[in-house]
Amino acid sequence: MSDAHAPVFQVALPLPLPRLFDYAAPAGRAPGTDDIGRRVRVPFGPRELVGVVAAVGAAAPGSPELRAVLARLDEQPLLHGELLDSLHWLARYTHAPLGEVLATALPAALRRGEPLPDTHAWAWRLTEAGATALSGLRQGTRPRRLAELLHDAGRDEDALDAALEDWRGAARSLARRGYAERVAMPASQLAPMPAPGPTPHPEQQAAIEAVRDAGGFAPLLLDGVTGSGKTEVYLHAIADCLARGRQALVLVPEIGLTPQLLARFRARLGVPVHATHSGLNDGERARTWAAAWRGEARVVVGTRSAVFTPLPDAGLIVVDEEHDGSYKQQDGIRYHARDFALVRGKALGVPVLLGSATPSLETLHNATTGGRYGYLRLSQRAGDAKPPAVRVMDVRKRPLEAGLSAQMLEAIRTALADGGQVLVFRNRRGYAPVLLCHDCGWSAQCPRCGTPEVGRPMTVHAHGRRLQCHHCGHRRAAPPACPDCAGLALQPQGVGTERIEEVLAAKFEGVPVLRIDRGSTQRRDGLATLLGGIGERPGILIGTQMLAKGHDLPNLTLVCVVGIDEGLFSADFRSHEKLAQLLIQVAGRAGRAQRAGQVLLQTHHPDHPLLATLIDGGYHAFAAEELAQREAAGFPPFAHLALLRAEAKHAGPPLAFLQAAKQCLAPARAGETRPAQDAPALSGPMPAPMPRRAGMHRAQLLLSAPSRRSLHAALEAALPPIHALPEARKVRWSLDVDPVDLY
Repeated sequence: MSDAHAPVFQVALPLPLPRLFDYAAPAGRAPGTDDIGRRVRVPFGPRELVGVVAAVGAAAPGSPELRAVLARLDEQPLLHGELLDSLHWLARYTHAPLGEVLATALPAALRRGEPLPDTHAWAWRLTEAGATALSGLRQGTRPRRLAELLHDAGRDEDALDAALEDWRGAARSLARRGYAERVAMPASQLAPMPAPGPTPHPEQQAAIEAVRDAGGFAPLLLDGVTGSGKTEVYLHAIADCLARGRQALVLVPEIGLTPQLLARFRARLGVPVHATHSGLNDGERARTWAAAWRGEARVVVGTRSAVFTPLPDAGLIVVDEEHDGSYKQQDGIRYHARDFALVRGKALGVPVLLGSATPSLETLHNATTGGRYGYLRLSQRAGDAKPPAVRVMDVRKRPLEAGLSAQMLEAIRTALADGGQVLVFRNRRGYAPVLLCHDCGWSAQCPRCGTPEVGRPMTVHAHGRRLQCHHCGHRRAAPPACPDCAGLALQPQGVGTERIEEVLAAKFEGVPVLRIDRGSTQRRDGLATLLGGIGERPGILIGTQMLAKGHDLPNLTLVCVVGIDEGLFSADFRSHEKLAQLLIQVAGRAGRAQRAGQVLLQTHHPDHPLLATLIDGGYHAFAAEELAQREAAGFPPFAHLALLRAEAKHAGPPLAFLQAAKQCLAPARAGETRPAQDAPALSGPMPAPMPRRAGMHRAQLLLSAPSRRSLHAALEAALPPIHALPEARKVRWSLDVDPVDLY
C-alpha cells in the first residue's frame, strides 16, 4: 500500500475523464509545489502519456501502490501564473477535463513531450562559393534572384518572405550546391526600421487615446465601417504598448488574413512580428510559443489557438473581426477565442480591443447597453474613400447563366472596361450543389450523411467529374449514367464557384479570372499568392466568404453577390445576423481607394425586410431590430445556452443517453418539490438538424437559462451523474457551452 502521507504528483492527462491521476515521484526527488505546471511522462496502462502536473498532494487513503513518473520534461513550469489560472477557469467554464484543456493550450510538439525549442531566428547568406558562382547563375531564375538578394548581406526568413515569392525552393537548390547556408541569429538583430504611417483622423485619434489611457483591463469595442482604418488604430495602440516595454497579442479569424497583416505590421512596428496558425508546421508554432513564453516575442499575430500564447509582459490584446464564427472551436474543447481573450485580459490587467464593422449582437449589446464595454466608433472611411452604392437586383422570371443575370454580366463588362476589378461573391464552393437525373429525379446523396428521411446531396466538383460531401469529405467519381433509371440525363443543378469561374473565363477572354475558395488556396500562402497574381490589373475574383474579411483591394470597384436567398429563410436563429454581417463585409471590399464602388445584390426576394433594413439603415438599424426580436424570444444575449450532443452508429443510443441525461438535469430532484424560477429550460432530446454525419446518428438536448450562474450551477450538479450513466458508454457525447451553431 502507498504511504498516505507521502506527497504525490496529481497529473492532468489528455483524456476525456474529469479527474486527475496520482503518480509517485521518481527515485531521489520528492514532489514540490514548484513542479505544478511542468510536463511529465507517465505510464498509463500499456501506453506512455505526457501530462501536466496540476497539483501536489497526498495519496488517497487505501490506494494501491502508485506507479512512478517516468520523467520530468521541463526544468521549470511551462504553465504557470496567469495562463495556468486562466486555463483552470476555462476548464470550469466549459466543464471540460483539465487535462484536455491544458493539452489544447500547448503546441502539438510540446504535447508530444518534445523539449522547449530554441527561439533564435533563421537567416540565409551566400557562401564564398556562392559569391564566386553568382555571375554564372542563369538570369531570371529564382536561384539567381535569391543569390542577388543575399549578395551584400544575409536576409532573415521573414524579410525573404516579403521580398521573393516561393524563395524556399530556390534556397534549397543553392544550399545543395554549397552556394548558400542557413544560419541562426538572435531575433533582436532582425528588427526593421519602423516606417511612418498616415496621420490618424480625429475618430482614429480618439480611439488610440482611449486604448492608451485605459490603465488596466478595459474591454473596448472598435466599431468601424469597412475601410475606416481599424488596422491603423491597432498599429498605434501596439506601438504605444511596445514603447512601454510590453507584449501585444493580435487575433485574426482566418489564415488568409495573416500574411497581409504580418507584412503591414513588420513594416510599421520596428520589431520582429511572430505568427502562429495552422498553416505553419509544428516546429514553427512551438518556436513562436516558446519565444512568447520567454518574453522575446513582443508582437504575436495568430488565429484562434493563439489565444493560448504565454504573455509574461502583456500590454494589449486585439481581436480583429471579433464577430467571426471561426473564433469558436467546434470540436474537442469548445472554447470561444474572443471570450477567452477577455478573460485573459482581465486576469492580466490589460485592455482588450475588439474590432469589427459588424459586431456580434452580444458584443454590441454589451457596448451599447449598460456600459459593460467601452464603445469606440469609426463612422467614416479613411482618406477620400466613399461608401459603395448598393443596388438590389430582382431576378424573378429572368434568365440566369451560371446564376448571373444579363444585367450583372453587363455591369461586370462595364467595370472591366473602366479598368476596375470585380468580385463575384458566391458562398458555395464546387461546380454545383447537386447532381440530378433529369429523367427520373434521382440525385447523388452522401451515403455517410444522409438518412431515408433527410438526404444530403454531394457537391459536384471538377466540372462534373467528381462528387464530394462537404460535411464528411466522402468522395467518389460521378456516375456515367443514372443508377436508378440508367438514363444519360445527369445534370449539375445550381451554381458553385467553379461553374461561375468556367462561364466568366469563357465570356471575358484575356481577362484574369481567379477563383478563391478553400479548394484553390490549400497551399501555404495560397491566398496571398493568388491576390498578388492579379495585382492592379483589371480582372475578376470569384470567391466565398474567405474574401469577405479584411482584404484591402484598392482597385476593386464592383462587388456582385450571387445566391443570398438561402440565408433569408434559415431555421437557425443566428442566420439573419450571419447573413447581414456577410453582406456588409463583402460589400465593404468595393471602393476602398479613390475610385467609387458599387455593390449588386441578386435575389428572388427583393422585398425581404432584412434587405430593406440593411440598405436603408445599415447594420446598426438591423442590429436594433434583431436584438428586440431576440429579447422577445428569449435568445442570446438575453439568455444563456448549452448544448448536449450525442452520436452513435445507430439512432437509438444517442436519444436514450440524452433522455437519461435530461433526468439528471431536471430541476425537481433530490427531494425538491418545485423547480427554481431560474432553472434551465430543457428542449429535447431530438435529432440534430443534421441527423446523420460521417456515418454517425446525431441527437441533442438544449439548455436555456436566464442567467449564466443558474446554467453553470445546473451543469455542475448534473455532469458527475451524467458521466456515470451506463448509456454514456454507448455513445460519443460532448457539451457545448455558449454554442454558436445549433447544428
